[in-house]
Amino acid sequence: MASSTRSAKLADRIKVVVAETLKTRIKDPRLGFVTIADTRITGDLREATVFYTVFGDEEDRAATAAALESAKGILRSEVGRQTGVKFTPTLAFILDAIPEGAKQIDDLLAKAAAEDARVREIAQGKDFAGEADPYRAPKSLDDEDEEDEAAEAEPAASAESVAPAEHDAEKKAAAEEKAEAEGEDER
Repeated sequence: MASSTRSAKLADRIKVVVAETLKTRIKDPRLGFVTIADTRITGDLREATVFYTVFGDEEDRAATAAALESAKGILRSEVGRQTGVKFTPTLAFILDAIPEGAKQIDDLLAKAAAEDARVREIAQGKDFAGEADPYRAPKSLDDEDEEDEAAEAEPAASAESVAPAEHDAEKKAAAEEKAEAEGEDER
């Protein structure tokens, strides 16, 4: 097994050699506007798969596939001569499906954009079913400070409603307990 870097370098070199050979040496009239998109090679460097795209219709694609199949021997010998590997890999040509996939994705995106425009048109001038913002806004620190101040003010107000004599007596008792506790701690 060859290392992955070696096989990647060989695949790139095969891609360049095949593209240059198609451009300079192959004079088949059936060969259309072909682009070598990618090349992949097996781990043992025995088989190379060449992915290509063709500009044109289905007839042009079929003619180019036939031209590549007939030129496979010349292309393989040129790959062997220019790469210098011990065993020249066999070549398999596969029409790349990326352009069709890209066209399908473009069609789906256009359909989604049209549907969004239709929904936007329907929603224009309409109001929300509930509140405009159905989510509760998080409380900020300023809001919490105001609530704390309000909570502190309420017990003071209720304590003042108790008779002043009772309130003073409660304060005095709490202060005496505190003083006794501090006195015991000091001993």
